[in-house]
Amino acid sequence: MSEVKTHLRTCNICEAMCGLEITYQDKQIIAIKGDKKDPFSHGHMCPKAQALQDFYEDKDRLKYPIKKTANGWQEISWQQAYKEIADKINTIQGQFGKNATAVYLGNPNAHNLGNAIFLKPFLKQLGTINRFSSASTDQMPHHVASNYMLGAGMLIPVPDIDRTDFMLIIGGNPVVSNGSMMTAPGVLNRLQSIKKRGGKVVVIDPKRTKTAKAASQHLFIRPEKDAFLLMALIQQVYATNNVNLRHLAEHVKGLDELGELSQFYSPENVADYIGISAQEIKQLAREMIQAKSAVCYSRMGASTQSFGGICQWLTIALNVITGNFDREGGAMFPQPAFDLLRGHQPGQPTSFGRYNSRVHNLPFFNGEFPVATLADEITTAGDGQIKALFTIAGNPVLSTPSGQHLAKAFEQLDYMVCIDIYLNETTKHADIILPATTGIENSHYDIFFNSFSVRNTAKYSAPLFEKDENQKADWEILQELANALTGSEKDIYTPEMILDMELRKGPYGETGMSLEKLIDNPHGIDIGPLKPCLKQRILTQDGKINLAPDLYLTDLPRLQSVLTRPARDEDYPFELISRRLVKSHNSWTQNSARLVKGRNPVTLEIHPNDATALGLEQGQMVKVNSAVGSVQLPVDITNDVLAGVVTMPQGWGHNQDDTNMSIAATQPGVSINDLTHASRIDNLTGNAALNGTPVAITPVLSSEFASSM
Repeated sequence: MSEVKTHLRTCNICEAMCGLEITYQDKQIIAIKGDKKDPFSHGHMCPKAQALQDFYEDKDRLKYPIKKTANGWQEISWQQAYKEIADKINTIQGQFGKNATAVYLGNPNAHNLGNAIFLKPFLKQLGTINRFSSASTDQMPHHVASNYMLGAGMLIPVPDIDRTDFMLIIGGNPVVSNGSMMTAPGVLNRLQSIKKRGGKVVVIDPKRTKTAKAASQHLFIRPEKDAFLLMALIQQVYATNNVNLRHLAEHVKGLDELGELSQFYSPENVADYIGISAQEIKQLAREMIQAKSAVCYSRMGASTQSFGGICQWLTIALNVITGNFDREGGAMFPQPAFDLLRGHQPGQPTSFGRYNSRVHNLPFFNGEFPVATLADEITTAGDGQIKALFTIAGNPVLSTPSGQHLAKAFEQLDYMVCIDIYLNETTKHADIILPATTGIENSHYDIFFNSFSVRNTAKYSAPLFEKDENQKADWEILQELANALTGSEKDIYTPEMILDMELRKGPYGETGMSLEKLIDNPHGIDIGPLKPCLKQRILTQDGKINLAPDLYLTDLPRLQSVLTRPARDEDYPFELISRRLVKSHNSWTQNSARLVKGRNPVTLEIHPNDATALGLEQGQMVKVNSAVGSVQLPVDITNDVLAGVVTMPQGWGHNQDDTNMSIAATQPGVSINDLTHASRIDNLTGNAALNGTPVAITPVLSSEFASSM
């Protein structure tokens, strides 16, 4: 046996970018723990990091291409796989056009250096506008707001959590997610520090989450009502004459328009509808106005809903008018070493609405269409119908609305290729699966989440273990597929070549930033806290923040109209929202035995009053029905959820009885997206409205449960 060694890297499973210290011997991992010398995470590590070892060692993980045949799945060579794929795709595109092929990109692509760099040229080679991703079930409202208010979809304001005195969290659970559009490892410690220095943390959420329990105050709110609260807070800033733009006074427009349209949304007008009293709303506004520094952070609950676009617009606007934008302790802007905005010019035409989806007329933005329309784009005949599909590191059958409807749509495809490490609910529909190396077999530099980070740092991780001779990294697969499609051999570039170039040309290149410098500093480099920089980074044509873009003003009548609608649906009287678990990130993590062991977390949380009215007892099985589907799971009776609201975890569903799937038999849980409807979207951005799904709940009789097993 060789000596025990230590490997330093950044975890690439979730947003937090935790530094890891991995001890190993030969090709066997001994332990994974937090790197105390990492300048960003300081030794923090969540349980998900252990899954890096599990993915590497997993007997279910695919390592070589497999093809579906009449006799089941068969292993084939890379050369055969590329040739068959190229022949089939070229034939389909030759007959039906470039747009007959589509691509779906899953969440892990955002945490993959190779894919972050090489997906763009691969997509360009395919030549299709039919691109979809997990972003439109997650974060598209953030990008649209930044695009229309600040001039670029990736110019995302980030809470300066380490220096703020008042933090208002709407629909976010960063203690569990480690941030989410706010990359911040060890959020619990950061929130506790706010309170220790005399500050305050307030959480607005229909569920008393782990973040809410760590906060100074928690207020329940009805699902999908966050925009009304934000409007009321803005109305109070104007009504009390406390608009304060500070150093941005000459760089803001639309101030009067925002004030006028907010007048209708007084605390008194919205209080009963949202479930927060007028007095409490006014107090929140006073505290935010009077704090030395303050920031409003709204996330999943405010984004993945019917008014997600309006919520993210108003969140930025509230931070601006209270004097907490581009300022220490407020909403600030990272300046990453690999700057995704490098080369962008002010006033570049927006891609929002450049195209509209064929079936539902949903807007194209950020290089993609909303995934809510994908199934119907496959099943609806006519010019532009999707005939072939690539999925890359994604399991949309579990992670997108109307998952079972999408699964049936996949059965109608002429051809399907999946780049993925597992045979799962999505990839089982493929004709060929191409498995890539994963996690510790890959090099890593987090391009995207340094752009959302609460501190400027930079860190490169080399591969821990070399891949087997016949294995390929994602970026190699993408390059070789592109070459096969064209029948030509192009020069081979590596992720490291592109990374080094961008680091040298980035904002710290003149100070010696380079790949070599990162290699010489394996714990990472601390560049420093966020600094005011918006005047230099804003990309609107006139250099001003637009507080009242027409896109949002025309959507306001839709918001106002719901104030007159019945609060509850008689057929589906409960509102379903998702919840996140600290040991779960996406469907891959359910294949880690250590992350799924123990008490079953896939339960339906319900308020005691609702449970009593339905005659339910703790742990009893119930059937949850929506307009599109039905699932069965045990109830968890708790005061941590608002009456009339029920919650389920996201990312689960490996319960399908299918011998073609390697992971079906051992994983628990049902999918929340068997209940969500693809037609429930934010009309403005096209983002899926996963929260607030109307559902009905009925007890499951013992005989009924037994027959379903």
